[in-house]
Amino acid sequence: MDHPHCLAPARLRAVNHARLGPESYRRLFPTLPAFEPDDEFLFALGRSGGLCDCSTGDDDAASLGSDSAGWPFFGQFIAHDITADRSPLRGIVDPAVLKNARSPQLNLECLYGDGPVGHPFMYRRDDPVKLLTAPDGGDLLRNAEGTAVIGDPRNDSHLFMSQMHLAFVKAHNAFVDRVRDDGTPEASVFDGAARELRWHYQTAVLNEFLPRIIGSDLTNALLDGDRRFYRPKDDVFIPLEFADAAYRYGHGQIRHKYRVNDRATPARLFPDLIGFRPVAPANRVDWSRLFDVDGRPPADRAKKMDGRLVASLIALPVTLTGDCEVEELHSLAVRDLERGRNVGLPSGETVARHLGVTPLTPDEAGTRAAGWHGETPLWYYILREADVRGCGNSLGPVGGRIVGEVLIGLLDLDPTSVRQAPDDWTPTASLVDLLTGIG
Repeated sequence: MDHPHCLAPARLRAVNHARLGPESYRRLFPTLPAFEPDDEFLFALGRSGGLCDCSTGDDDAASLGSDSAGWPFFGQFIAHDITADRSPLRGIVDPAVLKNARSPQLNLECLYGDGPVGHPFMYRRDDPVKLLTAPDGGDLLRNAEGTAVIGDPRNDSHLFMSQMHLAFVKAHNAFVDRVRDDGTPEASVFDGAARELRWHYQTAVLNEFLPRIIGSDLTNALLDGDRRFYRPKDDVFIPLEFADAAYRYGHGQIRHKYRVNDRATPARLFPDLIGFRPVAPANRVDWSRLFDVDGRPPADRAKKMDGRLVASLIALPVTLTGDCEVEELHSLAVRDLERGRNVGLPSGETVARHLGVTPLTPDEAGTRAAGWHGETPLWYYILREADVRGCGNSLGPVGGRIVGEVLIGLLDLDPTSVRQAPDDWTPTASLVDLLTGIG
């Protein structure tokens, strides 16, 4: 039986947007041969005590990178916005619910669902263009069992996701007030506020997120038209190389422990900060602990990307995984590795050669320590490439190009995105502003 938190609204659609069902996932490099390592090798990489397992339980200076600790969670928020999870962990989302429920666009469909008409239970009765929160405004709207009433149940999978979703709810409501104050006719207030939030969110992706994760030079080149591989025409799709390898880089940036606010004690992401339950006032997130905020001390930093995952991801709680006959499947690293193999992804070295990039050497890839003398699974390769070529702080040339081409491509291909905004439109809020309150 599925965990009760798998349940989600039966219809999550966006009118006049393309559906993102299983057929909308396909290979970016379909001519490259699949890499087919056996379970023994993948388990040796990903299991507890394997190469992907951080041996220390400390977030020491040597293990931390330059990015603040919140950026991987914003990356996860983006992922939930553009993808349906086709093979989820138990407790996050039922693929039968979402398989035709996402448009491959960065359009905050996860926030708005069907809008005030299609999903009125997410909106205020006294002001139907505003989204609901818990009565005190400190948590998401929840039903009597504590389940969040939101457009995508994955955004309640852990504390940081639920509080980020809440921050976007509040940002939308603030934009409602802004567009009303500007004299917008009431019939256009919802669309105007949603457009403002989407364009600010998309601007944060382009101007703040991507330069950090793929570098400013590659970001600027892609914005200037240097998309070489992700060039769909009428049939927009999510590449498997992106969804099942490159964009899973963020798993390598999760810290051992987090302080969610100045009063809280350090806690692990799983199981300490697991979601699907009301957020107590003592656990409400102070975003200045996770993002650098002017006038506040520097935020905690994310872990470096080096091919290793912290213990809370190597040994996921049964609440998320369900009972596993194979012990190794409690490891998110094993799940990432098997996912890439099962959809037929090529090796990292094969993709590098296809892109015209010098591949990592066997010593740089590091898999010889697991007794392996062949090529490298794409997901693990991308993390090792980030360590070797990006000092653990940014993706290397393979991972960076896949991630950058897809995210910028999705915005270029969306006629309603900020890439097609009028020349006189300018953002008035950064991501931190959106999270902490735009006034």
